[in-house]
Amino acid sequence: MHLAQANVARMRAPYDDPLMADFKAQLDIVNATADAAPGFVWRFVEDDEDGPEIARVFGADNVLFNLSVWESIGALETWVYSGKHLDVVRKRTKWFEKSARSPMVLWWVDDGHIPTIEEAGSRFEVLWRNGPSPGAFTFATRFETT
Repeated sequence: MHLAQANVARMRAPYDDPLMADFKAQLDIVNATADAAPGFVWRFVEDDEDGPEIARVFGADNVLFNLSVWESIGALETWVYSGKHLDVVRKRTKWFEKSARSPMVLWWVDDGHIPTIEEAGSRFEVLWRNGPSPGAFTFATRFETT
């Protein structure tokens, strides 16, 4: 089993707005550190055709979405709370609105499974509607593989 994770955050301005320039300037570096991190398996790479689907699933245009697969919770957590990514996390309120709901969801997937935008949306709905469960959880309330 591997761990899938998705994040969704509403940006304070459109991606090409000057407010987002600082964030955009760091994104390639942050993504490269994820790709090289121990335990990293796969990362969704958005193209122009994915934007409308992301907006449809999450109900907004100014949404930053990411989706990845990791070997374990520990591997993901180590990357999330270290290095360049942690620098961005600490400044997130500059670029992103505070969400009343969890902006991250975790769930277990079979080895080789590549999650979809739609699947991530469904996992968020389960988490937001029912709270943490084995099928949709957070770092704060974890469920091990079965």
